[in-house]
Order: sequence, then C-alpha cells, then structure tokens
Amino acid sequence: MIKKPDLTILRDVTVYTENGVIEEGYVLVAGKAIQAVGPMDKLDSFQHMDAQILSLPGYHLIPGMIDIHIHGVAGADVMDATPEALETIAAALPQEGTTSFLGTTITNAPDKIERALVNAADYRKHQQDSGMAEMLGVHLEGPFISEKRAGAQPLEHILAPDLSLLKRFYHLSDECIRIVTLAPEKEGAAQMIRWLRDQGVIASVGHSDALYEEVDQAISEGAAHVTHLYNGMRGIHHREPGVVGAALLRNELTAELIADHIHCRPEMLELAFRMKTKERLILITDAIRAKCLRNGTYDLGGQSVTVKGEKATLSDGTLAGSILKMGHALQNMMRSTGCTMEDLVYMTSSNPARQLGVFDRKGSIAPGKDADLVILNPDHEVAMTYCRGQLAYQK
Repeated sequence: MIKKPDLTILRDVTVYTENGVIEEGYVLVAGKAIQAVGPMDKLDSFQHMDAQILSLPGYHLIPGMIDIHIHGVAGADVMDATPEALETIAAALPQEGTTSFLGTTITNAPDKIERALVNAADYRKHQQDSGMAEMLGVHLEGPFISEKRAGAQPLEHILAPDLSLLKRFYHLSDECIRIVTLAPEKEGAAQMIRWLRDQGVIASVGHSDALYEEVDQAISEGAAHVTHLYNGMRGIHHREPGVVGAALLRNELTAELIADHIHCRPEMLELAFRMKTKERLILITDAIRAKCLRNGTYDLGGQSVTVKGEKATLSDGTLAGSILKMGHALQNMMRSTGCTMEDLVYMTSSNPARQLGVFDRKGSIAPGKDADLVILNPDHEVAMTYCRGQLAYQK
C-alpha cells in the first residue's frame, strides 16, 4: 500500500508567490513539497478533508529566507568543524525565518579551514532532509583578502591568492563551496576568479582595498558579487569610487547587506536599495556564535569578541560579525527604505536562490518547490517556519 504524503493547508493568508500576491489565499503542502497555491475560492476543502488545516487571517506567507553569510549561532560556529556545530546552527535558524544557509568560514590557518570544509562536506551528505534549515554549501570568506581591509579577519592568517590551495579547499569540500570572498586587487586573484567562474562558484569582492578600475577588471574576469556592502572595503571618494562605488553602479554585481543599523546607517540601506533595487540586493546576517546568547565574550577565529547589547566587537572596537536575525533584518529594511514585502521576498529568498543556482527548488512559493515557508504575523514578526514541509518553529 502506498502511503499518502502528509497534507497541510495554510489558508486565509496573504501569499507572496513568484507570480504576485494573493490577498486571501492558500498553500497546500504534500510531504516536503508545495503541491498547490491559489486563492481561497479555488480551494476544494472536501477533497482535502484529511489535511491538517491552519487558518491564518491577517498573516503573511513568504518563502523561507536564505542566509548566504553566517558563521554561527547559539554557541556554535562553522569553524568548530564538528557535525554537532552545524546541526546546532541548522536547528536554531528556523526561529528567525531562515530555512537554508551557507556555512561561512573565516580567515584562519589552512589546516583549520580544511577541517571545517571536510566537516561541511560530510554533514551535507547526512543532514536531516526536513525540519531543520538546509545547509546548501559553504561561503569561503578569506583567506585571500586585503590586510588593509581585514576587519575582524585575523591578520596573521591572510594569504596571497594561491590557486592550488583554493583547488585543494574546493576538493576537500566535495565541491560544496558556493561563494569565495577575495580581494581582486591582489596578485594572482584574476586567475582565481576565472577558475571560480569556470566551476560555477561565485567570486565575491570583499575585504578589499581595490580601486574602481580593479573591480571593473574583476567583473570582466567573472566576479559577480560583493560581500557585506560598505563593510571591509574601500569606500566612495569623489575622485575614486572604490569598491562601494563599483558595487552601487555596476549591475553585474549583486551585493550583500547587513541590515542591523550598526554595520550601516538606515540612510545607507536606503541608498543601496535605490541604486541596486530589489533585483540585486541580498540580506545577510554575518552572525557569529553569540547570536541567541547573552552579553559576554565569545571566540571568533581564535579572537575574543565582546557582545554588548546588539553589537559585537574586538578589543579595539572593530565590528566582528553580528548577532542579527534574518527576521529582524527584514523588519529593519522595511522601516529604513519603505520597501514592500514583495521587495523583501527578492532580497531574502529569490535573489540568493538564483545566485546559488537552486531557484528550481527554493526561493519562491510555487507548486513543486520545497515547502520552505515562513508565516509572519501582522507586525511582520516570524510566527512559524516550515523547513521542507515540517514545522520547525512556532512562536
């Protein structure tokens, strides 16, 4: 006897689909996938009498958010290089509406990066297939970056671009590296960018002191992304647009934003939104293990980070990642820019899914896609999260 998939109907809810907004709509989930989406007058309730039904008037239903730049949460960090650490991250993220993520490394000794990559590759083969955020791969942040724009990346472990080492990293990760943050102005970086392009890996300009012309050259080599816009890069000057100028002006580049009002002021979020539009911005957290924990001192790449209030800093005051949650990033971006929920679906879900090449199964609400779903209450707070059809968080 063939077992019917578990059916769930989320109804009487505003649904943000990839083809527009349904004010009073429903989504039918069958097992791990979305089976049907539509307006309430098209729902045949009798046909689905055996389904679990949730009526959600006044609520918003959006696709699960994808955080492509996160180091850790709830006491765990990707650099811990243990399956338990990655499982902790995957279990914690649904409470903020994140259903997929890239585990992000930090500049460190090559052997420590390698251990993290091997662990990530093994974890991906055995991770749970529902009920937790899915790790889609790895964001390799460093070590091929600029000493001048290191930020909280440990200076002593920064390396010159080394294609043979990058190939070793890629092989050890079982080819699950999806983004590499590097400084394109460094000698040897161009060859690295071309190789990444040929592998289908995103070369991202970040922790870079590049001039505008050097970013322009990197784009011609295949660079397509900018890591945490405004932070860890050469800023705008009226005689030298720098990395920030290139990021804002060049449509070939998609840019990450940490919308915590600490890494950049609300006005700079608005500037980015006006220049890049919903099509080319991706909200990230750049969160560290201290997220979801109390004030105190925590480790980041062998450095002590002090968390006080909403800010995480090194001893010299340098910002060291964030404790931002994706649900809060969404709210901050809406307040700072006046953007719509439809705009935010692009910035939190559709754009990262397209960048990572997984839009066929993630990034929007459509039949056949993974049932990665977030229910927001009328105040746009995360109320419930489904990861591949399974309820992973309920407020």
